[in-house]
Amino acid sequence: MSAVMSKSRTLSYTTPLQEKFINYIMERGKKSLARRLFDETLEEIKAAGKTAPMKVFEQALENVMPSMEVRPKRIGEGVYQVPIEVKPKRQVALAVRWILAAARSLKGSSFPKRLAQILMESAENTGPAIKKRDDIHRMAEANKTFAHLARFA
Repeated sequence: MSAVMSKSRTLSYTTPLQEKFINYIMERGKKSLARRLFDETLEEIKAAGKTAPMKVFEQALENVMPSMEVRPKRIGEGVYQVPIEVKPKRQVALAVRWILAAARSLKGSSFPKRLAQILMESAENTGPAIKKRDDIHRMAEANKTFAHLARFA
């Protein structure tokens, strides 16, 4: 994932993972605004005393990625919550979605500050995005008895 995609103001170049994150931030097609918000978020992380904001960003995403989730499967007349492994592309999508949802749900400060806070918490394995991942894992663990139904997926 070290391919060079586009130039950014703060960073010399962005990776595909950063571009994906910027695209998820983007609303109504305003990519330059989304890119500026991402850059300001990295600056907030740096201002908070972290020397490598990109490492914090990558660590946060890595920590939030779920390995298991439950999917409803209709078998016979019943609907069962069947635990399945999450594919790598979906892991990234869910992690980014949960981080941004947590940042958007906070109130009281600018979006880059809220996003920086959530990213730093997630990098330390705390915060609402980590709680969401743990809830999903707990649900998959609780429904482990239906794992044999995954082959009907």
